[in-house]
Amino acid sequence: MRAILFCANPYAFGILKPLHDELLAQRHDVLWYVPEKISAGFSFKNETKQTSLIKDLYIYKSDAIFVPGNEVPHYLRGVKVQVFHGLAGEKAGHFRIRNYFDLYLTQGPYFTKRFEALAKKNRDFEVKETGWCKLDPLFKNHVEILKERNLLLNRHGKKKLVLYAPTFSPSLTSAIKKRNDIMKLADTDGTYLLIKFHDLMNTRVLKEYEELADGRKNIEIGYDRNIINYLIMADVMISDTSSVVYEFILLNKPVITIDSNSKNINWRNIKLHENLPEVFVNELNEDTFKQSRLETIKAYHPYTDGNSSPRMIAAVEDYILRNGVPEKRTLNLYRKFKMNRMFGSKPD
Repeated sequence: MRAILFCANPYAFGILKPLHDELLAQRHDVLWYVPEKISAGFSFKNETKQTSLIKDLYIYKSDAIFVPGNEVPHYLRGVKVQVFHGLAGEKAGHFRIRNYFDLYLTQGPYFTKRFEALAKKNRDFEVKETGWCKLDPLFKNHVEILKERNLLLNRHGKKKLVLYAPTFSPSLTSAIKKRNDIMKLADTDGTYLLIKFHDLMNTRVLKEYEELADGRKNIEIGYDRNIINYLIMADVMISDTSSVVYEFILLNKPVITIDSNSKNINWRNIKLHENLPEVFVNELNEDTFKQSRLETIKAYHPYTDGNSSPRMIAAVEDYILRNGVPEKRTLNLYRKFKMNRMFGSKPD
């Protein structure tokens, strides 16, 4: 199988890397699409094939295109596969059908049920529950990562690592309004504070936190684009309306969100006026939402074997076996116009 890994944003790199590794392990041919504007952050250049040109994708004649974003050129050959870029089903657009995809690979029953209903209505795509490739490393290699965590805590004489991972959206992020409370977490006895900002976070906000953290030995800002290792290392996570909350919950550890607008809150959520450090200490000791977390895991991503990537590949191979490889995706004039505006018209 000839596969394209289609990246429109830097967050796609971490999502697709486990899938890339499994495709190569199964001896499939793989080509990354990385637009020039984000190519500086692509760190796998020496271990794979890549291009920034849509024309190269057209010439490549792929059998499948894996997309963690919302759009993909309709005129490219191959099964167009939606693999998603998060677990936050309450966010606007998560269940919006844009008509670009032949196959939706869902993460768990909560998503599968919704998309199967939409598939019956639209009748031009299929749905298969496989789990999410990004999370394969979340359930593997814990020993080495936890060893790194323990060395970090021992070096600073701390006992617990708290991860602060806010969203970047100006209307939803807690990074500005709760900045003082966030920094106070580092004053909590025995706590090491690790801060991980979204790739799209306002650079002014990032700089402000860097200045506040400067000189503080038990505060660190993480710059690794892939948050997986940070999730494994942390004992508790602080966030807001971010899909990373669901990723952390899958490890069955406590979460506190600040003014989250999620419709399925199964964790401790506080309002802006509440005292975060006080709530943090209480939740660390009591873990009041442990049973609720188990229900979320079952609904959102019950696969803990780290083998979602093989299931995704098998689902695509099965689709091709039954339907063949589509030469293009049929779209209405508006969608075609939008694709041509975003990616250029079909190469000659």
